[in-house]
Parts: sequence; structure tokens; C-alpha cells
Amino acid sequence: MSADLVLDLAHRRGDFALELDASLPPAGVTGIFGPSGAGKTTLLRLIAGFDRPDRGRIVFDGEDWTGLPPSRRPVGTVFQAPRLFPHLSVRGNLDYAVKRAATGGPAYADVVESLDLAPLLDRRIQTLSGGEAQRVALGRALLTAPRLLLLDEPLAALDTERKAAILPYLRNALTRFAIPALYVSHSIDEMARLADRILVLRDGRAAASGPAGAVIEGLDPAPGEGFEAGVIVEATVAEAANAYGLSRLDLAGQVLTVPGLEGVSEGAVVRLRIRARDVAIATQRPEGLSIRNVIEAILMERRDRGIHAELLLDTGGPHLRARITRESADALGLAEGQTVFALIKTVSLEGLV
Repeated sequence: MSADLVLDLAHRRGDFALELDASLPPAGVTGIFGPSGAGKTTLLRLIAGFDRPDRGRIVFDGEDWTGLPPSRRPVGTVFQAPRLFPHLSVRGNLDYAVKRAATGGPAYADVVESLDLAPLLDRRIQTLSGGEAQRVALGRALLTAPRLLLLDEPLAALDTERKAAILPYLRNALTRFAIPALYVSHSIDEMARLADRILVLRDGRAAASGPAGAVIEGLDPAPGEGFEAGVIVEATVAEAANAYGLSRLDLAGQVLTVPGLEGVSEGAVVRLRIRARDVAIATQRPEGLSIRNVIEAILMERRDRGIHAELLLDTGGPHLRARITRESADALGLAEGQTVFALIKTVSLEGLV
């Protein structure tokens, strides 16, 4: 019997129809990505039991959840709005989860430590910032001892600064407690930082599914999706932040300079997203440039689309994508199999690590 999360269902709501036949491994973080109205939240509501599919089934680890009420589904949910109990303190909200928890969940002290909740325990909910409230909501969900976490755009209501502050806590908790999670977002940056694999929804259908790096590498934005083509790469920290506030990464034997990585030690593996528009191309290794990152690569694929040429590059390890004008590509005589040099501004990677 399959241990996967099996989603074979159809559900109609007004003019919108979700039809899905997918099997997702019950481990790590699966990003559910797509534009507004693609069916992401509808899918999570069906899995949680808040809605019932018109037909089909939802099976997790061999157990059919299709007819179960929400109270009998071992899931923890975190929504865009924290939905904490306003009449209870932070401690009271966490204690409530513990009282309702199944056995075998994360320890209370471990959850408090991983999300840095100790300074908040005696605070009233009304005094919390948006980021603090979401940390408490995640802690409460973890303390219910769920077998599956459902995270429905938990950072969407936060500004850029608060989002950047909570992401490390979120990533740490998802990794530390190893509870499989479905993470809904229309932010490609959140997908790049958190997801192990991605299911892309468009108009209620699966448009792509697979490992996060492969999906993002092959993903071209549809109109209105509001993200840019690019890739995820993993690299090893060769030098922590230097006197200039920069770090050096080992990218398959080549050096990649990025804005300083606070709290990351040498030898650590980091993940970053590189946008196609931030990669320029040279046919010879340039000199006398302010650009610090010059990465030798083989041009694997060239696709001409309107005024643009979309390039896929093999660095001897991770792939890169570049988007340049077709006029520039023709002027350089770019052809598949050619050795080229990818030029990446260090400042373009700020906030993408």
C-alpha cells in the first residue's frame, strides 16, 4: 500500500473547477505554487476536511481520509491570518494545543526553543506583531502532534522585513521536526527557500510537479503570475562574511560571491535563487569589470521567444538560466554546445539567498 499522499479528486465551486490526480511523497516540504485563483487554498481545504470533493479520494499513508471530518484528520493548519485565541495568552494557546494533541508529537520545550517563543509566553495575543503571531500559530500547530502540516500562505500578510525575519524560524522548524508539510504560496522566493518539491497549479490543474530545483528551472511565468524565470542552486560556503560584508561560495569548483551570510559557517550548504534577467553573457572571459561573478559554462539550450533568447547553461554542476535579447544572442553568435561566461552582479543576489 502506498505511503504517499494520494490526491485523485474533482471539486467545483461556482465557475471554478479543481481536477487533480497527483501522488506526493509524505516527507519534507511540498510547495503548492500558482497564481491567485489557481486552486491552492481549495486543495488545502479539501485535504483538511473543511470541504468535501465532488468525487475522488484523499489517501495519506494508506489511510482514506475522504469521508473523515476535520477533527479526525491528523493535520495541523496555519493560515494567512494566525487565528489565535484572543482570550488566551501565548502560553494558553500553546497549552490548548498540548491538551488536544495525539501522542508522539514534538516536545513543548523544543517547539518553544526552535521558534524563540520563550520571551512571548506571557504576552497577550493582541500585543503581538504579525510575525510573532505567525510563530505562535506555527508552534500551536506543531504541538497538536500532526502527521501532516498544511500552511496556507502564512507569510502573505507580512511586509518584506517581517517576512525575512520569520523565514529562518519557519525553515528551522520544518527541518527540525521533520513533519511533512504542504506549503501554499504564490511567492517564488518562498518556494525557493523552503520547498523540497513543488506542485504547480494553474486553473485548477497540475501544470508541473517534481523536485523544487527542476521545477523552477523549467518554469516560465504565465501572464499575471508575477514572478521571474530563474534557477535554484546549492553551493558550499568557502569563506564567511569578509571585511566587505561578502561571502564566497564554492559552486562546482567555481567561486560565487554573495552578500554576507549572517550566522552561516564555512562548509555549510546554502540555497539561493538566481534570476535569468540577472545573468549576462560573454563569449570570452572578461577583465576590468566591477562584476565579481564570472562563471564558465556550456550553453545547453537556446530558445528564441519574441525579442528574447532564453538560455540554459551548464556550469559543471548547477544549471543557470539567462534571458538576453535575441539581437544580442545573434551578435555573439550563441549556439548550443558553445563555451560561454555567465556574469552575475553580486548585488543582484541580495535578498535571494
